[in-house]
Amino acid sequence: MTDRLSPLDATHRALGASFTDFAGWQMPVRYTSDLAEHHAVRSAAGIFDISHMAEFMVAGPQAAAFLDAALCVDASAIPLSRAKYTMVLAEDGGILDDLIVYQNAPGEYLVVANAGNHDVVAAALAERIQGFEAVVTDLTEALALIAVQGPSSRAILEATAGLEHRDEWAMGHTLDELPYYACMGMSFHGSALLVARTGYTGEDGFELYVEAARAATLWDALSAAGAEHGLVPCGLAARDTLRLEAGMPLYGHELGIEVRPAQAGLARVGVPKTKTVDFVGRAALEAGAPEGARVLVGLTAEGKRAARAGYAVLDGGAPVGEVTSGALSPTLGHPIAMAFVDPAVSAVGTELELDVRGSRIPATVVALPFYRRESRS
Repeated sequence: MTDRLSPLDATHRALGASFTDFAGWQMPVRYTSDLAEHHAVRSAAGIFDISHMAEFMVAGPQAAAFLDAALCVDASAIPLSRAKYTMVLAEDGGILDDLIVYQNAPGEYLVVANAGNHDVVAAALAERIQGFEAVVTDLTEALALIAVQGPSSRAILEATAGLEHRDEWAMGHTLDELPYYACMGMSFHGSALLVARTGYTGEDGFELYVEAARAATLWDALSAAGAEHGLVPCGLAARDTLRLEAGMPLYGHELGIEVRPAQAGLARVGVPKTKTVDFVGRAALEAGAPEGARVLVGLTAEGKRAARAGYAVLDGGAPVGEVTSGALSPTLGHPIAMAFVDPAVSAVGTELELDVRGSRIPATVVALPFYRRESRS
């Protein structure tokens, strides 16, 4: 099967990007260097193509009631123009995917899923919509998704030629006052697009949902506006180290069908305490993780040798866990990792070891995230 191509594929090739297969898509992994792209986002701004993400529109008189029953989110309580991070669970409480759900128009919701789980989420929505007066429309092919992330991101959007505020689409927001996890409609050369103040980097930033046919024009306009603000194109490698520093989970690493939300610290994040409606997986979620199930922690180490996914976590030489993501942090300058470990060794401050290709590297359990932008010196 041929890998799917982003609507921006020609743009990336013209920029000299290197590509990788990601969830069946050919996507840019880097343009210049992973480190340079990472540091640009922390200090100025980076532009990412994330068109591989899956988008589903849910509309109809019972759209909110359907999502209340299908997902962990309390969709009925999401205000217009706001978003919630949540999950779609299997009946036994396993995580099928983590999602963002926007109410982007009155009674209309945009569900954004991970690329590798497009088919899983589509099937779950199709099965769970039975009996509800609502319709799910798959917009993945129709939309492109561009992220501008970093401290200069708002200034870049404000300077982008053709990107303008329109009262009738803005849902009461202005770009400079748009809250985190909120969205607004804007005009790009007369056509509507959705701008959300969300991201996967730990920095301030925006994600722009645009018609696939207009993606290259928007990318070029953003890039031109960003030329004076240090904007650089960034690939998936930089996106991965940025999200790891921010302690954000990645499906297939920290999340999966065998993982219960409580193990990953998401039982309260993805499920509102006030939600009273029954939903798929609720009973298993409320029962919590199985006794003794490993839990997700952050680990830091000294030196330059980083543990990678699959490396063992040791306590006195005995295996007590496994790394899910790890890297030498470009921002912090030392190795960081997320890992599932036995509950007995999960307390912050616990001293453990990482088996890095046969060498035991001392590591310490720390609170997540590793990096917050407010703490930057």
